[in-house]
Amino acid sequence: MSDVHSQIDQLVKSHDIVLFMKGSASFPMCGFSGRAVQILKACGVDPKTLKTVNVLEDDGIRQGIKDYSQWPTIPQLYVRGEFIGGSDIMMEMYQSGELQQVITGEA
Repeated sequence: MSDVHSQIDQLVKSHDIVLFMKGSASFPMCGFSGRAVQILKACGVDPKTLKTVNVLEDDGIRQGIKDYSQWPTIPQLYVRGEFIGGSDIMMEMYQSGELQQVITGEA
């Protein structure tokens, strides 16, 4: 396992909710990342407790997260170690009520 893979694995497994994104929760650097933060806020996630990883600060993480998840785009949401998806999947799950259940652990 590479150092980057180990670092990502540690992040994903040591926080309940992790969002790999462009920018931060308070200053998203792309529309999809901004939408992902808004969806999480709408689900009741406090942005102050949300663990975000700015992929723009580390090229290794930016590519490594795509390899880790086998998912080609950013943002990427993990809840309790499980890969959920990007902003489109988050929106679909939010609209169906499924994302709220996953976040609260009722799914």
